Formats: sequence, structure tokens, C-alpha cells
Amino acid sequence: MKNLWISLKITLAMCIVLGVGYVLVLRGVSAVAGPNGGEADVVTLDGQVVGAANVGQRFTDVRYFWSRPSAVDYNGGGSGGSNKATTNPEHLAGVEQRVQDFLAAHPYLSRAEVPAEMVTASGSGLDPDISPRGAQAQVRRVAEARGLDIATVRHLVDSLTQKSWLGLFGTEKVNVLRLNVALEELNEN
Repeated sequence: MKNLWISLKITLAMCIVLGVGYVLVLRGVSAVAGPNGGEADVVTLDGQVVGAANVGQRFTDVRYFWSRPSAVDYNGGGSGGSNKATTNPEHLAGVEQRVQDFLAAHPYLSRAEVPAEMVTASGSGLDPDISPRGAQAQVRRVAEARGLDIATVRHLVDSLTQKSWLGLFGTEKVNVLRLNVALEELNEN
């Protein structure tokens, strides 16, 4: 019986330490070391919050840059990939359909020019960024839909491209939400 009480006390102590203490330690580390003090990086337009910069969102209008496809329909509560192998017939059919849809919206591109990221979902299904190549492939469509000069939209993409750290770590990327908000602000001026 003595061992039972010791086990229960240790279990309760570990629940408190790991269930509460660990969470508080992680929260403290994120507040010190994380971007925005550990808070979500929200994006605003005209004083209204339009989304979080670190979570991918669906954009389907031709006037906007499109995000990567999402296997979880951009649901932040259900992050994850499709878990289908690259040889899975359903996966291949889905990718082929997205390639055809992308080419239909971008008739000036050849099949070889379609960026792979624009037709395949990310591992999280919530990737907020695309590569500069993925954004540049969409410049002409967006510029024409908005009645803007292609060079102006291309410059906007270049100005919002986040470079890799010291040119060594990470990849260049463009946050789709920030890019689309910048487009809206550009149209307002």
C-alpha cells in the first residue's frame, strides 16, 4: 500500500510539473526568443485584422496570389498532410487536376514552368509562404486582373521576398497574405 501512495504522489507531481510547468517554460521561451513575443503575427488592412501571417489561407480570386494547396482545407485546428504516397493514384490524380487548373488560369505558362509547390500540398497543409518562383509565375495573371503594370507587381513580389538568413539557412520565400494585402494597399493609392 505504501508503494501505491508513493506512485500516486509522483504521478500527481509529474502531472503538475509536466502539464503546467512545461507549458509555462515553453511560453516563457517563446516570449523571449520567438517572433512577436510569442504572439501570433497578425496582418491588418484598413485597421481590420485580416489574418495571421504564419497560417496559410485560401485565395481563389484571379486578382490575388494563390497559396499552396492544403490537404486540410486551411483548417488550423487540423494541421497535417494527406499521408498519401507520391505514387498513390488518388494523389497523382489530384496533382494532375491542380496542374490543369493552374495552367488554365495561367495560359502563358508551359507545363514545365508550373512550380511544383503550387500543385502539391505542404506537410502541414498550412504553409503561409510560397517561393519567389511560385509568386513570379502568378505575376502576369494578377497584374492583368487588376489592371496593373507587370513590372509594378513583379517589383512588389521582389520587395516582399524574405531572404534566407545570411544566404545560408532557410530558403527565400514570399508570404502570400502579406503580398495580397500589399496589392490591396497598392490599388487604394
